[in-house]
Amino acid sequence: MLDQDPRSLLERLEAHRQGGYLSLHMPGHKENTALAPYLAQLGAQWDITELPGFDDLHDPEGILAQAMDRAARLFGSRKSWLQVNGSTGGLLAAVRAATRRGDTVLVARHCHKAIYHALELCGLTPVFLQAPVVEGLGITGSLTPDQVAQALAAHPEARLLVYPSPTYDGVVSDTAGICAVAHAQGVPVLVDEAHGAHLGLHPAFPQNAMALGADLAVASLHKTLPSLTQTALLHASGQRVPLPQVARQTGIFQSSSPSYLLMASIDSCLRLLEDQGEALCAAWARRLEEFDRQIQGLQFLRCPGHGAAVGEAIPGVFAWDPTKILISTRDSALTGVELKDRLRAEYHIEVEMALDHYAVAMTGLGNGDDMPSRLAQALLALDREAGPRQGEPLPPAEPYTLPPRKLGLEEAAMGPGGLTFLYDAMGKVSGEYIWAYPPGIPLVTPGEEITVDLVETVERLYQAGVRLIGTRGKPPFTTFALGESQP
Repeated sequence: MLDQDPRSLLERLEAHRQGGYLSLHMPGHKENTALAPYLAQLGAQWDITELPGFDDLHDPEGILAQAMDRAARLFGSRKSWLQVNGSTGGLLAAVRAATRRGDTVLVARHCHKAIYHALELCGLTPVFLQAPVVEGLGITGSLTPDQVAQALAAHPEARLLVYPSPTYDGVVSDTAGICAVAHAQGVPVLVDEAHGAHLGLHPAFPQNAMALGADLAVASLHKTLPSLTQTALLHASGQRVPLPQVARQTGIFQSSSPSYLLMASIDSCLRLLEDQGEALCAAWARRLEEFDRQIQGLQFLRCPGHGAAVGEAIPGVFAWDPTKILISTRDSALTGVELKDRLRAEYHIEVEMALDHYAVAMTGLGNGDDMPSRLAQALLALDREAGPRQGEPLPPAEPYTLPPRKLGLEEAAMGPGGLTFLYDAMGKVSGEYIWAYPPGIPLVTPGEEITVDLVETVERLYQAGVRLIGTRGKPPFTTFALGESQP
């Protein structure tokens, strides 16, 4: 159906609100914002269902189909789908569309937990690839084409490759090189681009995954662009994973009653990018350049890829996403968690996350011109006040040794077991995930052995103030291990 109405989805929602319709359809608040103050505050006046002229996310023909076409043009895909269940729903759909139960999948170990849930739900056999640890920073670096080539040689039965780029820390992998290697073996590539919806929108940012040859990519609009939380896009090239299958799966992993507030947010964001994206992203890039100029005086805190380190080659890092500001505290008297807490308490600056030896400040299109100086001046002051690290320097970060796998992921996750003290569980098989969250990279997955190295890592992170999450236990005190009686 050809939709001739030139108005945006938000404009149509407002026109409907002013039309004086009697609502005898979902939702139950009936757009009656006088019923309770919170309804108006939450925008319930625009919260409707699939009425004539508003299209259907699961059978788009009108304005929502146009929004998907707009997304495909902006990001260079053959087809894009609006996601109201965040990148999580898009990743679940993409993995399901590209695989069949029992398939072997090459998975970067530093993937988000949504990928692990997809492996579990789809009954897949993961082969984990560990990107190198970046020396002097202790973060996960870029996955390399050589690693992928070696993994495919050892596992020619693999049916999919999945990895994140950029990572939570802003590390970008060589997607063009990786895709060339995987495609030579007929293996499709899914890039978790949740943190990279802005990629390709300005020359200061790396190219996006679709431009570099990925078969599937999922990007969270809300993470860096002006769209509401829980909004994302799923992109597909259609070359190695059939588009009808992707469409079917994205319908399975999203609500059958999608929020028009979220869809209007996506539609409006895409229109803004189409009309003003070049100028807005240029201003964003200028703010980042200004920040780089202002932090030249840092002595103990480090911001790789920024300040004096702009353009500096770092072994293990193919490229940086400049919109992420990683602040290393390894040479400072501060820990990453202390830095995060002091920025909040003393400067009213909320950063995205912190671990024991670094923090991440995530900039976005919505940051104003005050951002560079506010963050830079705070870092310079804390750098002076804290001074250098006292005592022995931190030991070089070693690659994390993956626990040996004893059972399949799905089998272990559904297996009988019980809660036990983590220290008492050494040698047992884990029935749960343990994450340092954020960023949500599992230290152990169901079916892997609970080892001494794992317990020591969990204890070290806990002592440093890092937030640890278990799916059934409370690390480091308890964990869910197989073979115990149910609690």
